[in-house]
Amino acid sequence: MASGKQHQHQPEPELHGGVLAGNGSPVLWGWLIGLVVFVFVAVPISIAVRFATHPATQELFGGRLEEASNAGYSTFWWIVAIFLFAVPVLIGWGVAKLSGRTLGIIVAILALFFIAILIFGQLF
Repeated sequence: MASGKQHQHQPEPELHGGVLAGNGSPVLWGWLIGLVVFVFVAVPISIAVRFATHPATQELFGGRLEEASNAGYSTFWWIVAIFLFAVPVLIGWGVAKLSGRTLGIIVAILALFFIAILIFGQLF
């Protein structure tokens, strides 16, 4: 080279699980996204737990839920609360893995949750 300086070639950052290695750990990104999603579902989780622990709230719902047994009503809302709590964990895990297979698993779990809630809601 004519200028006397040698140009040092910096290697390109490698991709690890879809996240650039220089931009943080995929696990930390998963935790962060999971926490953000948890903030969004915290109120629905607390409402579902309140409905599950206070069977008198059954009167708020007219029609079929009002006719359901106390145990069925409470079980329905506990299942909703548990699955709502699982959503941030699933999304955080998906972000940490960042693969098509992982995202497919998450979509399948969420679809099964939605279908189960629809069926369970029709039973009671």
